[in-house]
Amino acid sequence: MLDLHQIFAMQKRALFFLLALCALGWGFTPYQSVFAGIAVGAFFGTYNFWILVRRMEKFDRSISEGKKIGSLGTALRFASGIAAVAIAISLPNYFHLISTVIGLMLPYVFLFVERIVSHVRNR
Repeated sequence: MLDLHQIFAMQKRALFFLLALCALGWGFTPYQSVFAGIAVGAFFGTYNFWILVRRMEKFDRSISEGKKIGSLGTALRFASGIAAVAIAISLPNYFHLISTVIGLMLPYVFLFVERIVSHVRNR
């Protein structure tokens, strides 16, 4: 099974590929606000995943050392999601709200697909 750093590295590669597709879509289609919303949402979603990876490492260290267990950064990730949506709401001419929300969820979709592919390969 992969550790969190390897999973996050794959997430970053997927994000860069997605951002390249969004840049192409933004430049060559009439749906600039949709592609910009997906890009902003994916950026903030990957940031949330990075926060989760950092907090899980800290959580694991606390458990192994027998120290008090801290939070997993739920409030910070929630605030980051609110910030992405606030950007989309405040600039509706540039960012599509629904695509921003979809972009926020894309890193978790990538994670789910990666787990399915890993499971199929290990059969």
